[in-house]
Amino acid sequence: MKKVITLLAAIALLSGCATEQPKNRAVYMLLDTSGTYTQELNKAQKIINYLLATLNSGDSLAVARIDSGSFSEKDIVSKVTFDLRPSVMSEQKRGFKRNIDDFVQGVKSSPYTDISGGVLQATEFLNETQADDKIILIFSDLKEDLIKGHVRNFSIPLVDIQVVALNVTKLRTDNIDPRDYLQRVSKWQERVIKGGGEWSVINDLERLDRVIAG
Repeated sequence: MKKVITLLAAIALLSGCATEQPKNRAVYMLLDTSGTYTQELNKAQKIINYLLATLNSGDSLAVARIDSGSFSEKDIVSKVTFDLRPSVMSEQKRGFKRNIDDFVQGVKSSPYTDISGGVLQATEFLNETQADDKIILIFSDLKEDLIKGHVRNFSIPLVDIQVVALNVTKLRTDNIDPRDYLQRVSKWQERVIKGGGEWSVINDLERLDRVIAG
């Protein structure tokens, strides 16, 4: 529960001191579209709707699919930096939601899952925003399946970036040997920390939904 509150505080809260300038935030959410995981995307929509309701002018938001080779602009479903003018920002948020709804409705399953490429793409986007708070949300089971010949065993620079794994569902093979699940989570935790980032996992989306609704 503490991790949930920490995440939402990092995304949602502005500075409580009236004399300080509000911090700009940038959030990049990666959506796993492999196998049957596309059936989980309705949960991701709720999180995205929360972000749209929470982020303010000057903040940035991007949502991208994790595909066969995710280090590419083509995998970004929608991205925006919200305008200072309230009327423009409202239209930006409506357009963003339409893009996400259309994507989820027509999404096709990917045979491969390039999580590393997606995270690398996310870091580039977040660093370009020069936001004070930078967050990557990974909506995935964290199982990476790469096209033969693709190399992803490199260090990803994640300094000053918080990486949060959401909805890390257990695979059928995890029921046979739960160590597979634990190893996937541990591998990504180690990788993020080595890259200089912060790592956390949130699996109880019902609890997350209650915090969001509150």
